[in-house]
Amino acid sequence: MKLGFRDGVLYDEKRLNWDADGPRPISWSLWYPAAEEARESDTPERSWFQRAAVARNAPIRPGTNPYPLVLLSHGTGGSAAGLEWLARRLVYRGFAALGVNHHGNTGSEPYRAEGFACLWERAPDLSHMLDHSYHWLGDLSGHIDLSRVFAAGFSAGAYSVMLLLGAIAQFSQFEPSRLKPDGPRGPREFPDLADHIPTLLRTSAVFCDSWSRMSRSYRDERVKAALVCAPGRSVLGFSEESLKAVDSPSLILVGDADRAAPAEQCSSWLHARLKHSTLKIFGGGLGHYVFLPEGTGLGLAFAAELFTDPAGIERAAIHAEIADLSPALFQAIGIGAMA
Repeated sequence: MKLGFRDGVLYDEKRLNWDADGPRPISWSLWYPAAEEARESDTPERSWFQRAAVARNAPIRPGTNPYPLVLLSHGTGGSAAGLEWLARRLVYRGFAALGVNHHGNTGSEPYRAEGFACLWERAPDLSHMLDHSYHWLGDLSGHIDLSRVFAAGFSAGAYSVMLLLGAIAQFSQFEPSRLKPDGPRGPREFPDLADHIPTLLRTSAVFCDSWSRMSRSYRDERVKAALVCAPGRSVLGFSEESLKAVDSPSLILVGDADRAAPAEQCSSWLHARLKHSTLKIFGGGLGHYVFLPEGTGLGLAFAAELFTDPAGIERAAIHAEIADLSPALFQAIGIGAMA
């Protein structure tokens, strides 16, 4: 099957960007089955990630039925490109996949403390894409089924998709009052995050507005189920009552040697509070970053720790297993691919 690809930018007029000088940007990437006559070509830009050739802006491959849609949410400081490995494998299994870059919390633009602290802003990015699907569907309209939508997220992206299922935040992970004396003050990508929050609360109206919306419900009933990959400690900020009320199924995946988001502290904690979740812990010493793509020479040169797995582990094989588990989850509840 040929891999179609399109990208662009939408703007959420209801939310300001972190500079308060325009609407919030939501850059997006769409992967879908391309028509057989489409021509694939390698992406020309240099990247840390191995990526498949794509048929950019190609017509879609007609299916017996429209393709179900997967919404993708990247990890903190990452990008939609970091979930290309999952997107293309889902396409090969009869789905379309739509990923976004979360403003201020993505490597596709300069990091912002606001974007790292206010993780609840990520879920409305995905809902906005559904609300304004006519902007990105174009001639694909009628071929992608917006009545069969689910989500997949990695790390902070797992937090995002749990919000879409109905989880509600009680507090932000790195707000100073919640920190342990010798604990981390921010994630790997923004280690002094907590030190920025008091200043932002005094000086940024946009940040204060977002902070006031921390504990809103971002439930999107269009999302029927979720793949939750290596949820981080941010999920500990969810109200336990809201988690008990989540009635959509989820599949939680994590490595047994995840030091960034230890399985017992994060994934098992979340699983124990959900009525309709399944937990799978991958053995073999797998860490947090097995949910990232395979690395290129450039990626290995600059951040080998993101792309190095234990001896005997093939990251591509783990990715294939995850891609097989995902359709099984969605087909089990009657919304699987019917291409």
